[in-house]
Amino acid sequence: MQNGRHAQDIMPASGLRDRQGSDMGSDALTERGWGSNSLSDPSSTQTQDGRRNGIHPLHGRSSASNETLPDPVPIIPYWSAKRHLTCGNPAPRSPHAARLFPWRGSAPGKLKTANAALVLCLNIDVDPPDIIKTNPCAVLECWVDPHTLPSNKALEAIGTNLQHQFEGLSLKIPYKPILDPSYEDLRRFCMTLRKQAKDETVCFYYNGHGVPKPTPSGELWCFNRNYTQYIPVSLMEVQSWLGSPGVYIWDCSGAGNLLQNFNNFAERRDQEIFTTRGGYVDGMQPYMNSLQLAACAAHEQLPSCPELPADIFTSCLTSPIDIALRYFIMTHQLPNNISPDMVMQLPGDLKDRRTPLGELNWIFTAITDTIAWTTFPRDVFTRLYRSDLLIASLFRNFLLAERIMKNYHCTPHTYPPLPSTNTHTLWAAWDLAVDTCLRQLPELLAKTPMANGASPEAASPGPKAGRVGQNSSRAAASPSGSEKPYQYISSRFFTDQLTAFEVWISRGGSALTKRGPLSLPPQSGGERYDGSEPVNEVDGGAGEHDLVPRKPPDQLPIVLQVLLSQPHRLRALILLSQFVDLGPWAVNLVLTIGIFPYISKLLQAAGQDLRPVLIFIWARILAVDPTVQVDLCNAQGYKYFANVLAIQEDQNQTVLPNSSEHKAMCAFILSAVARDYPNGQVACWRERVFDNCFDRLDEGDFLLRQWSALCIAQIWDSNDEIKVYGVDRGTQDKLILLLSDDSPEVRAAALYALGTFMGASGSADATKQGGGGSGTQYQLEERIHFRMEVAVATGATLAVKDDASPMVRKELLVLISCLVKEWRGYFVICAWIYWEEDRKWRTETGAQHHEEEMTSGAVAEWLDVFGDDDAAREENRVLLSSFFTIFVVLLELTMDPYHEVATHAQTIADYIMALLLASPFHRLDCTSLDSPPLAPDHRANPTGGTHSRAPSLQSSPLMTHPPSPIISRPGLTRSDTMTSTLSSGVTNTLRRTSSFANALRNLAGGIAFPTMDESRAPPSPGPTMQSKPEYFDQSRPPSPNFNMAQYTSPYSRPASPVVNGSHLSPSALPESSSDYMPSHVMEALMEEDMVRLRSRRRGSKRHLHGISGDLSSPCGSTFSMDSSTSNVPLGCGTGNGLRDMLPLKSAFFDWCCEYFKEPQMRQAEADEPGSIQYNYQVWRQQRNEQVIAETQSQAIVAESSRWDRPVASLQVNGQPLSMALHAYDPHLVVANEADMISVWDWSQRKRLNMFCNGNPKGTSITCLHIINQDVGGIIMTGAADGIVRLYRNYDPSLNQGPLQMVSSFRGLNEMIQVRRGSGLVMDWKQSGGSLLVGGDSRIIRVWDAHTESQVLDLETNSESPVTAIASDHGSSSTFIAGFADGVVKVFDRRLEEEDAVVRSYHEHHSWVQNVRYHPRLGGQFLSASLAGEVRLWDTRGSDHAAQAWDVHHGGLSSFDVHLQTGVFATQVLLLSQHPNC
Repeated sequence: MQNGRHAQDIMPASGLRDRQGSDMGSDALTERGWGSNSLSDPSSTQTQDGRRNGIHPLHGRSSASNETLPDPVPIIPYWSAKRHLTCGNPAPRSPHAARLFPWRGSAPGKLKTANAALVLCLNIDVDPPDIIKTNPCAVLECWVDPHTLPSNKALEAIGTNLQHQFEGLSLKIPYKPILDPSYEDLRRFCMTLRKQAKDETVCFYYNGHGVPKPTPSGELWCFNRNYTQYIPVSLMEVQSWLGSPGVYIWDCSGAGNLLQNFNNFAERRDQEIFTTRGGYVDGMQPYMNSLQLAACAAHEQLPSCPELPADIFTSCLTSPIDIALRYFIMTHQLPNNISPDMVMQLPGDLKDRRTPLGELNWIFTAITDTIAWTTFPRDVFTRLYRSDLLIASLFRNFLLAERIMKNYHCTPHTYPPLPSTNTHTLWAAWDLAVDTCLRQLPELLAKTPMANGASPEAASPGPKAGRVGQNSSRAAASPSGSEKPYQYISSRFFTDQLTAFEVWISRGGSALTKRGPLSLPPQSGGERYDGSEPVNEVDGGAGEHDLVPRKPPDQLPIVLQVLLSQPHRLRALILLSQFVDLGPWAVNLVLTIGIFPYISKLLQAAGQDLRPVLIFIWARILAVDPTVQVDLCNAQGYKYFANVLAIQEDQNQTVLPNSSEHKAMCAFILSAVARDYPNGQVACWRERVFDNCFDRLDEGDFLLRQWSALCIAQIWDSNDEIKVYGVDRGTQDKLILLLSDDSPEVRAAALYALGTFMGASGSADATKQGGGGSGTQYQLEERIHFRMEVAVATGATLAVKDDASPMVRKELLVLISCLVKEWRGYFVICAWIYWEEDRKWRTETGAQHHEEEMTSGAVAEWLDVFGDDDAAREENRVLLSSFFTIFVVLLELTMDPYHEVATHAQTIADYIMALLLASPFHRLDCTSLDSPPLAPDHRANPTGGTHSRAPSLQSSPLMTHPPSPIISRPGLTRSDTMTSTLSSGVTNTLRRTSSFANALRNLAGGIAFPTMDESRAPPSPGPTMQSKPEYFDQSRPPSPNFNMAQYTSPYSRPASPVVNGSHLSPSALPESSSDYMPSHVMEALMEEDMVRLRSRRRGSKRHLHGISGDLSSPCGSTFSMDSSTSNVPLGCGTGNGLRDMLPLKSAFFDWCCEYFKEPQMRQAEADEPGSIQYNYQVWRQQRNEQVIAETQSQAIVAESSRWDRPVASLQVNGQPLSMALHAYDPHLVVANEADMISVWDWSQRKRLNMFCNGNPKGTSITCLHIINQDVGGIIMTGAADGIVRLYRNYDPSLNQGPLQMVSSFRGLNEMIQVRRGSGLVMDWKQSGGSLLVGGDSRIIRVWDAHTESQVLDLETNSESPVTAIASDHGSSSTFIAGFADGVVKVFDRRLEEEDAVVRSYHEHHSWVQNVRYHPRLGGQFLSASLAGEVRLWDTRGSDHAAQAWDVHHGGLSSFDVHLQTGVFATQVLLLSQHPNC
């Protein structure tokens, strides 16, 4: 399969935006690929720069796969984006995937060379006694013939040349030539070098060509002071002189003796130190960490070929190009009689890649790097080739020494031992590059002034360094006279290698494969693979048969070398960006190879053409390894991205292609720099990143808005000074406005930013809990600071409490938890008021008068403290009202249908309740906290019945069976979740005529508590999951895909003893006098909160994170009961013994970072032609088209035919209430009265699945739809509690994973109490992604599936519930609704909400059972009532029916119209005694 784009069509950051919503489940396509053309719509196909999926805006060419196969007809799947499968939770790491390799190298074995000793024991003109030289033999030492100079001059010349050659490898290291040393000199020099190097590496080079071979016992030789004796030096002594670590080069015959004995001595030393001292002190390394390079084995002798230098091993290590060219001339026949002397005159400079010599050196470096990368283990490569420049050069050149010397029966060795590389295929590429260069040599030399009469450099009597050590370049020829200079033809090596790399990427490099030889290679010493995450990350289970990335291309290190070349740099960067786009494993590979120093230096480049690729690559690097934030900050590389983010767009000139997406990447990079790094926060703030992100919150691109908010969140996270600056700019207000954004990701990002502002931790460290509210805010007055924090939380709560995205609701709870953390006293007061008022309402007239007036009196007495100061009274009214509003919303969220949201809310609510039980409220004489909780349906009035937002089943016009009895919740204990008991009365409290909020408003003098019109109430809860009886194996509703939330109990120790069914807190165990009043407790708790604020404003660090003791009062406030000396500690010690688990910690930022780890430049697996998902969707499309064609051919005939042939008879459990048929698959979904949903294959009469919907007892499933039918299907249910739930993977035969809840939200919250209600009525319009929700409500709410938000609320202008809704089949904005009083109304969404009703029809006089548009006649629709009447209406005609049928005189129970033909079906109002359907 191809990559989806040709290389020339790719600009790195113009990736497919819909990857944020990539398919990872049952639906093959993504929601993000389709939708409106609004630039703010995350589902939009077209973004601001005009690009579309698979098409680059600069070239307008579609992807390769689009050119070879026709695209399927666009299909619009909803609730299939990534956020629906993860709910903002980052994917858990697969247990089958290894961790990414540490590309910086392991610290214990890291080497850095400090200095070097170059020991030459030549003793010129005196041959050692154990060496018999041939005649002729090799004589050159460091390219100097020692016999052409006096011995002392020759030795100095050789030493000088050797130093120059080593300096050519690394100029930063001081080299000390030690010429024919005595034992004492050698010892002194070695000890001095170690003293200077301290704990760093010392390089020890030993040339023993003038002394005997090393002894088998590990002794090398030097001289006495008179040069009359050879003095042996044991390696044990050398080790003690030089210490560790070190790099040793042994250039002598029998060098293997030194290597082997060095290791023996080093191992003995290390073992002794570990035995006696327990290990090395910090900074020291074991002797076995030293590196060694030996010229030959212990039994071998150095080659003496006269065409080669005597120190061939040294020449290969220090002047590889010279010796490589000589060796090539010796082994290859070239035209024009090119001689070794001519080769030594090859013009150019090793440092200038534009010259022949520099180009060869560049190619040699790339080839040896690649050979090492493809041959050696990853950890060995990193240690040898990426730790130190000198070590990397030596080991890179060692590969050449092995290749040359093995041809002369001499085998170089190293420690650590390395695999053989002399037969690597890339040596052929080197030979080709040398051949191409040398064939031009005669013409190059002919144009060189020095060519005529110049003596060969090799025969020069004076000292001369090799090419590596040349300080002056041999310039190319300058023309003489009018002669035209010869133009050197550069090698095509790098161009060809880039092409090969490009072919690998474009021809299946991104494809996955099974583990094996062709997959990503394993780490050294292990069987697991580097970062090879299985492809089914989101859907769970990883196994041995999962697909992993392919083996990377061999050209990867060569592409890195190409970055050094200006002509090839852009192409190399584009290819690298395509490679890192493959995933984290690819990013880790390029980092391991060593791209980081190169890519860091490119940030200093001024060229604008590199901006897109650099931004893209850096975004990938930071997504995989955030630790590079320190490098970016130290090198000030962050300024590069801050400048791009600050670019103002010019209408006439495009400064940056796809600017919005690139700026979003810059915002991500800068947020990663600031995360967990105070220096990075300050650096970003100084570069005005905060201001630029603030300005970008209004951009049209949703990704830029999202990351601008997240960047602000990380910059001011735990930074009080920047929070002060943000408040001065009004950042928190702008973020609250962003909560109405069309994109759920943007809304969640804004909440995340507000959460970090209010004290939530944005750290990647799971142990950092956060806290501290909005910081000091020293520029604000104390009360203004207080009001600001409350206003932020209240505004956010009211804005998103009804959001359809559970991801957004989760982030809201994080924000609420921050407020609870800092202002827990106010929440304890709200919980106490709520508890007492709710219990009073449940017992009604059974309570005493003083109990009825307790809460109202406490509020009134508290307000009396402010006397005649109306402003203070009003301010405190508003504040308490705000806290109460947030508390009520929190209770509603504890009953949220999405499990993660409910779990987080229960954690917060139980924390508040635990504080309430431990507060002085518990010791009041008039309190009911000691009494066991009442059952949810308990009322003093026996005729009260169950209060719920939906009618009971027995009130339905079609039901004859009474509902199941409600199981009472057991008493409130510390070991149980108290949330359900507390929140069970929310509906009843807020929905009764004299509601709790209204009573408080009247008693407290007008506190603006929320009413039923301002705050929705949750459903009447059933029993908890633990007490709910099992219904076969499907008694619990399906769980979401990533159900990460875990309930955290507020108690960190075993529960306290139980007294009369109630747990007593530690502070309440000793009974004390409770003559103080509730208002006094309120004052004390509020004062504690204010003292906590004052402490914070003073910059105090008194609040501790993760320590339960912080829950106590920060002050010693007491209240004097009377004139005596006894005091009652009201607030002190409140909460002692409770676990400090607030604020909650969000994982949303980590989830957003995954966007930059996912492929953006290639199509998703489901969109790749040939993939299993793609083939399945193509088959579905063709099958669906065939079904439609067959249906259309039968449509006309069907109108005049009999529909009396039974197809299937299914035995279902319970009595079916709602059914839905799949349009293409033989699937029937049935919901019964017991809250169970079953999925049937009616063609095989087989039940595929059965599960529980999870709605509360006393409510039923009243509506059922199957959405996304073109690509599979998602079951959408609507229940009488007002909740909409969606489920995927209901067909187990497709092996898509377990049945899962996709999403759930409250479709309606203004449910009214009626005797006979319709519950929840929905209409789904697939073509527009709109959901109409009505029922027992006076409004019809319009939801947008793209944005997961409510679009508008249309007034029904009727006291009767909505019984049926139907949308127009076309793109019209009109829909029809039937009502329980027989009225049928036509609505137009384009009009004002109160004027949306455009037509009303009143000919029905009973419950309208259903309404449906005519399938073939536009503008006409049918309606049916329970009286048995079916009427046809024409919206363009009069208010009277165009046609009427009285089909059932005894009544009608159901009615529907076929979607393709003019046929409707009805059922008589007779309930069958047999459960057949």
